[in-house]
Amino acid sequence: MTNTLKKGISFPIVIIIILVLIIGGVIYFSTRQLPTAPPAPPACGDGICNGTETCCSCSADCRTCSVSTEYKDLIRVFCPPPNQEVTSPLTITGEARGYWFFEAVFPVRLLDKNGNIIAQTLAQAQGEWMTENFVPFSAQINFTVSETQNGTLVLEKDNPSDLPENAAELRIPVVLKKFEGTTRTIKLYYYNPQLDKDESENILCSKQGLVAVERQIPVTTTPIQDATRLLIAGQLTSAEKSQGVTTEYPLQGFSLKSAFLNNGVLTLEFQDSNNRTGGGSCRVGILWSQIEATAKQFPEVQSVRFLPEELFQP
Repeated sequence: MTNTLKKGISFPIVIIIILVLIIGGVIYFSTRQLPTAPPAPPACGDGICNGTETCCSCSADCRTCSVSTEYKDLIRVFCPPPNQEVTSPLTITGEARGYWFFEAVFPVRLLDKNGNIIAQTLAQAQGEWMTENFVPFSAQINFTVSETQNGTLVLEKDNPSDLPENAAELRIPVVLKKFEGTTRTIKLYYYNPQLDKDESENILCSKQGLVAVERQIPVTTTPIQDATRLLIAGQLTSAEKSQGVTTEYPLQGFSLKSAFLNNGVLTLEFQDSNNRTGGGSCRVGILWSQIEATAKQFPEVQSVRFLPEELFQP
């Protein structure tokens, strides 16, 4: 009798308990306040210049700090702003009217406190430049100074006509900061045609005319790439030029994409979007030799290979 009663009562009770637990669980989880994910950090391009963004880090949002000058309707610089302390490599960004460029580039120079040119490069248009509208541009320039000092960044309107009425330049005061980390000395190989002549004063177009100039660069894990990029920036000093050292670098649209070293063979991949590495055998041979000699200063490099293979073909 007792066992039968227990069996008859226990089963419904178990069912009721299970139902209560299920209903209670549903109510608990439906009303529970789940932790919310932290808000996403402001993104560059959202149209808001927030406290963590600057003209240099996000010119798309922070455009109000562009340089305001007499040329503000022709060229606007987002980075660096005036009087900013800058280090090497210095990245320059902004926008300029299409007619500030010629063949999608314009010259950029960096002057030291005495007005001497310590570095120069070409700013590259980041869009179609054959327009009267503003076109984004960027450039990167490497420099070294023996002490922190005032300097001047000069962005020059490209003027193929050389007519004074077509000349213009934007000057931005900056503070050139001396690099405080560890540096190393490297050699960049350029060309002096006066050292490459035969007895009849004919240019030989040989490696005999290569001249090494020394540069100090920060110690990194990619010294070969650093040296190559610095070489093709073509930044000769006034003293080196006065000694007859020349180079055709920088070449418009020519840049290093990657470098790979395997068993002593260095493969350098370049972009040559404007086909500037072609030409006569003398010219392309000298361009080739400058890069090869610069790379081979590193003892682990036994030979150099270029990609794509169409580069430096006469």
